[in-house]
Amino acid sequence: RARHIDSILLMQVIDMTTQHPANAARRFSVAPMMDWTTRDYRAFARTLTKRALLYTEMVTTGAVLHGSPRERFLGYSEVEHPIALQLGGSDAGELAECAAIAQAWGYDEVNLNVGCPSDRVQNNMIGACLMGHPDKVAAAVKAMQAAVSIPVTVKCRIGIDDQDEDTDLARFIDIVASAGCEVFTVHARKAWLQGLSPKENRDIPPLNYPRVHRLKQSHPELHIGINGGIKTLAECQEQLAQVDSVMVGREAYQNPWLLAGVDEQLFGEQGPARTRLEAATAFRPYIQQRLDEGAKLNHITRHLLGLFQGCPGGRRFRRHLSEHAHKEGAGLRLFDDALGLVREPEFEVEAFEKNTTNQPVT
Repeated sequence: RARHIDSILLMQVIDMTTQHPANAARRFSVAPMMDWTTRDYRAFARTLTKRALLYTEMVTTGAVLHGSPRERFLGYSEVEHPIALQLGGSDAGELAECAAIAQAWGYDEVNLNVGCPSDRVQNNMIGACLMGHPDKVAAAVKAMQAAVSIPVTVKCRIGIDDQDEDTDLARFIDIVASAGCEVFTVHARKAWLQGLSPKENRDIPPLNYPRVHRLKQSHPELHIGINGGIKTLAECQEQLAQVDSVMVGREAYQNPWLLAGVDEQLFGEQGPARTRLEAATAFRPYIQQRLDEGAKLNHITRHLLGLFQGCPGGRRFRRHLSEHAHKEGAGLRLFDDALGLVREPEFEVEAFEKNTTNQPVT
């Protein structure tokens, strides 16, 4: 009987770990992207998906510890949960302090950037260059985990420069996992730190999905996610047959309507918006709130420019916002005027007209 009770308690602990907000949502996440995954984009994303895990832009430890006001770097709306803070840094003590601050601010996860190829960050031992220093990453992860109870995760590449994509990646994962890291999201492309710009590193060298698949096969005990070049939910489903989770970047930003199918197709739940117009309308209260706080309309609506991609009037919608949203006094009326220029496919309009329970973002 005692052994049976112990087994039940163990299963409860495992279930609690699995059902942590970030862990439950990690099946699909939107990648951290500088200048793109701002708090305004993330709030907008919540009109399309409630289940996806959203990441902040990378925030350096220096910005968290010394930036003022801290709200500028860490602020978010409650609607954005589940939300993860991505940190850039390499000093274990500073990263641990920042992780504790992230938890105090209510973040659901803290993630260490080991994938950014920018020369601006690698000069400060941040990002992909850390792939060459697995012991440093392991020390950072261990210190961060000791400081918080929320998940501490790593986003990395399959390698850098002339590293071997098999042996060097295996060594990196083994060392960092031995320090306690259980979740790795792997960009399935090497980063070339010498000779290629960050933009070129998005397309060169070619993606190597099978290497990430083999990583999962060799480490069934770890959560292995995949990132890089994924553009459709069908591709997400294909990847989920090989790994634990998928992270989508540019496509989720440039074609945000992709997110509208995430909850239903990947989580088995109905999403919050059935039409683009419904999502845009639900976002209006948030826009007004941010305008009241002093934000500029164009800083908010720039994240919606791809919403009506492929719809009649979509270009006019984008042009109207691009040409007028930056002007002094631009507000909701201008946004509504832009919405009036676009027409959705007939089946989406019919679905929208049947919707009588519109729930705006607050």
